[in-house]
Formats: sequence, structure tokens, C-alpha cells
Amino acid sequence: MPLQNYVREQTERTLTLQQQLRQAFDPFGLIETTLKAQQAWLTHPEALQNVLGIYANDAIRWSRFTAGRWLGEEDSDTFPPNPEDTRFADAIWRDSPFWDGIKEWYLMNTRWLQDTLYATPGMCPQEQSRTAFWLRQWLNAVAPTNFLLTNPVAMANALATGGDSLTRGLQNFARDALRGDISMTDLDAFKVGENLATTPGAVVYRGRLLEVLHYEATTPTVHAVPLVIVSPWINKYYILDLNEKKSLIKFLVDQGFSVFVTSWKNPNGEHRELTFDDYLQDGVSQIIDVARSISGSDTVNLVGYCIGGTLVSTYLAWANRRMPGKVPVNSATLLTTLTDFERPGDIEVFIDEEGLAFIEKQMERKGYLDGKEMASSFRMLRANSLIWNYWVDNYLMGNTPMAFDVLYWNMDTTRMPEAMHRFYLRELYWHNKLVQADALTVAGEKIDLGCISQPLYMVSTEEDHIAPWLQTWKLIDRVAAPVTFTLSTSGHILGVINPPAPNSKRSYWQGVPGRGTDPLAWQAAQEKVAGSWWPNWVEWLRPQSGAQVKPKDSNRSHPKQGAAPGTYVLE
Repeated sequence: MPLQNYVREQTERTLTLQQQLRQAFDPFGLIETTLKAQQAWLTHPEALQNVLGIYANDAIRWSRFTAGRWLGEEDSDTFPPNPEDTRFADAIWRDSPFWDGIKEWYLMNTRWLQDTLYATPGMCPQEQSRTAFWLRQWLNAVAPTNFLLTNPVAMANALATGGDSLTRGLQNFARDALRGDISMTDLDAFKVGENLATTPGAVVYRGRLLEVLHYEATTPTVHAVPLVIVSPWINKYYILDLNEKKSLIKFLVDQGFSVFVTSWKNPNGEHRELTFDDYLQDGVSQIIDVARSISGSDTVNLVGYCIGGTLVSTYLAWANRRMPGKVPVNSATLLTTLTDFERPGDIEVFIDEEGLAFIEKQMERKGYLDGKEMASSFRMLRANSLIWNYWVDNYLMGNTPMAFDVLYWNMDTTRMPEAMHRFYLRELYWHNKLVQADALTVAGEKIDLGCISQPLYMVSTEEDHIAPWLQTWKLIDRVAAPVTFTLSTSGHILGVINPPAPNSKRSYWQGVPGRGTDPLAWQAAQEKVAGSWWPNWVEWLRPQSGAQVKPKDSNRSHPKQGAAPGTYVLE
């Protein structure tokens, strides 16, 4: 027995040490997966010989191409870049045989490595996706455009400016190093409350978790049933109120709606114990109570955006279970909302046991997950456009990023309290319990999305890599409610912040699909409608928003406590 206990203890210590080493050097399992891929190739020598033969043929083609270019042949792009890849857009990458050869060498190796990865014998789709993601990160990082001596455009600019561009680039790098992030926009060009989040409104409630902002309609009368918007706490609410032309909030108040919006507290280490239950009870339930009290309406029309929509979906299931027949919600609108996390898009590369343990260890030290860390993860999903594009422009070219309100908002990050975020990642993303009837308990009630009977208006976006529309679609098969589904062009942000405009390039598909409808077949059968979906949504809301009444700004229970945008958004 003593020997068995000793062996068991040593085994446990060894396993613990292995886990600590993985967390320190390979938290997302890249090395382990890479070694597995190498072993797979070594055990399949014929397949390995085949892919090495392909590489040898590609190298010969590149050599012939390069030699031909030096002898005066026209550029034929033996290994053409992706049409959306703008890194080699400058004419010098086509006109110069030397730089054209470097470009083609990089693209040849990039294509071969990625093709070979997906051809790895015995590698499952999840391992392929994870390894391909990290391979892309490395390939994007070593692109010749990212280094001064292999970027002819940056070198020419340095000569033309007498070295001033390099001096400015070093200054930009030093500034960003102090901030801990690569600037995507001119951060000095915006100030919340001055040229962002300027729609007139008031703080009518302030609690430990949120401020409630009330935006009264600009019309003489308003719909009796107020509109309650649950914004994502993963970012700040003012994406819905960027400026007068882009503001969804202003659009709604101009249409005669009384609008209440959550402005979430930006938590720190003192708030580490805040739970998902708190966000439901002290968040959604609280803002609904405030809106009902001020408006005098028994019900509200509820809206949730991104993770706010996930919370709204959970609330609806919770409320239908707790107070059947008395749920204070007429209808719900879900904007780019995931409820089924089986395939949550590219972000799934971070979601496994090792990745979650790494994130949880970070949260344990501070009591929260820093928004910059989360933003970096999302930026890695589109590294060329969201990281290396700014690396080249800011530091190699020495340019100041242009002022762009959406990018300013994107960099104005928030923090995630430890207990809530651990629950969110583990129970929703990893175990996918939200779509399993009664598998999840929130605020004392078992959650079943099948209990949701309120009419739903769902908006998803065609190019969304955070909440892929084929995943958001799956809610249609879960709920008992009728669903009006709208698929907008563009992505997670610009497909939602999509105001009506005379020359709008966006459009949408819409219909009322039944359970079991194939999403791609549905899309193909719908007529594409030009313009913004906002007016259509308003027409859907009006029949469920009651008669016209005189507007009410506040009441004795919830007096005005200051002007919007309030104080929490500035934290």
C-alpha cells in the first residue's frame, strides 16, 4: 500500500507538472498538435513523398517564373494572391522582377504549407482548424511586407521623406507600446459624450452592475410599450450611438419609440464574484422593471445584441419558466446572437481544455479578463486586416491612423468578471448547455429555449466570424415562437450598424422560416432587398408597441441622475 500511494502521488505530481509546462509554453496545444501532424506524415511515407513532390514541382515552376521575369517576360502570377489580399497591391510587386520573385516565393510556400496541413492523414476537422489557425498566424507574421528591408514601398517612402517616416514610425511604436496595443485609429480624435454617444438622454437608474439610459422619443407622442436594449458587456454600448448619422438609438427615437439601454459597469478585481445570474437579475430584469415603471406599460419589447442577445434568450427561457403567462415582454429582437455554440466560428480555436485553463489562470490572478486580451484574440481572427495592416502603416510607413469611430469603439475595451466569464466559456461555449433543455440552471430556474413563445425578430450577418449566421439560425428549431429571420450583408458590426442611406451598398434577405428549414436553401429562395433592414424592423415592431401616448422622461422612483452617456461608459 505505501508503494502504491507513492506511485500514485508521483503520477499526480508528474501530470500536474506536465499541465503547468503546457500552460507556460503551449497553452493552446499548438506544439502537441504539430507533433501529431509530423508523426502522421512519417507513418504515411507514400503520402509524404507525394506532397514533397508537389513542393519540388512548385519550386521548379517558381524558378522558371523568376528567370523568365529577369529575361523580360510579363508578370503571370504563377502563385496569385487572394483577390482580397491587399498586401501586394502596390505596382512594384508586379513591375520589379526582384520583388515579384520574393512575393511569389512567399505565396508558393504559404499555399503549399496550408494545403499540406489539410491533407494530413488522420487529423480530425477540429485539429485541422486549430492548427490551420496558428499556421496562418505564423505565415501572416513572416510576410515580407511586415519587415522594412523586404518592403520596397516602406523603403521608398523612407528615402522620399528623408527618414522622417521611420522617425514617426518609431514614435508611433513607442506610443502604442505604452498603451499595450496597436492603434487602429487616431485615439485623440474622439471623446465619448462629445463626438460619440451624443443622442440626448438621461441616466434613470444606477446600480452595482449597470446604468439605465433613457432616450425619449423626439416625436410629440410615443408608443406606449417601451423598447429595452440589452447591449453586449463585452464592449461598450455606444456602438449603438456612434454619431447622428449612424446611431440606431437616434433612429428609433425619431420613429416614436421610448428607448432604454443598458450601460454596463466596467468591472475590476473587486467584482470577480459577479455571476451570469447577476447579469440576468440585476441586469435584464432590472432594466425591464425601470422601463415599465417609467413608461407605465406592463410589458416591453426586448432587444439583445451579441452576448446581450444570448442573455436576452436566457432571460426569456427563465421568465417563461418562472412566470408562465405573465412574462413582461411582448416581443424580442436578437441581433447577431449565438445560442448554439457547437461551431462558434474561428474563435473556437481558443476553446478547449488547455485554452480554457489558460484563460482561467489569467482571471484568477486579476479577478477579471482584460478586454485588451479578448480584443487581441478577435483581431487574430483577421490578422492581416486587423493587425499587420496597422503594423505596416503605423510603424514602417510612419502614418497616423485615420479617425474612424467604429475602430475607436473597438479599442475602447471592457473587462469580464471572473465568475461570469468562467461560466460563460465553460457552460455555453465548451459544454454548449444553453441548447440542451434543462441542462443549465440560471437564477434558480432550469433553462429550456423551447419555452420561448414571444415573437422573435432575428438579425444575422452574412460575413460574421463571431456569431456565424448558420449557427444563429439554429435557434429557429429550438423555440416555440414564430421567428422573422433577417440576414444582412456585411459583418458582425457593420451589418447591424446599417442606417438607411441613399447610396447604401448593403442589402438583406428576410422571411419567416419554419422549423427544419435548410438555411442555405432558404437564402436562395428569398429575394434580396436593397438597403438597410432598420425600416423593416420598425414596421415589425409597431403592431407590438401599443397606442400613442405622451412621453415620460422619468418618475419619482427613477428620477434623472445625470445626462447620457452617464459615468459607467467612461470607466
